[in-house]
Amino acid sequence: QVQLVQSGGGLVQAGGALRLSCAGSDHSIANYAMGWFRQSSGTEREVVAALAKAGGAAGASGSVLGRFAISRDNAKNIVVLQIHNLKPEDTAVYYCAARPAPNDHTYFTGMDAYSYWGQGTHVTVSS
Repeated sequence: QVQLVQSGGGLVQAGGALRLSCAGSDHSIANYAMGWFRQSSGTEREVVAALAKAGGAAGASGSVLGRFAISRDNAKNIVVLQIHNLKPEDTAVYYCAARPAPNDHTYFTGMDAYSYWGQGTHVTVSS
């Protein structure tokens, strides 16, 4: 059983940057494919970035493309979502997710693919 503990988030001005972390608690996440999702009020949870075991990141299309970056640091047992040029529409609760990796190169963008979820962290972007 993997427990994911998130940190980061908060209130930030538009145009700013933010770093969200997701740590594996009591369990290495090095062999897991990881993802970051977000959910704003009244909307479905959507993927913003996904990462295979050996890298190979994918970002969602549209407004997040080029502004969101996912990476992992296996030595620290964390996965990081770096967000640049934040916009008010990025306001949401952000969740990290993990699932056992079937191989080194496959990443997953669907919610149903993931078995474990972090507790969520609020990001509010003011204009």
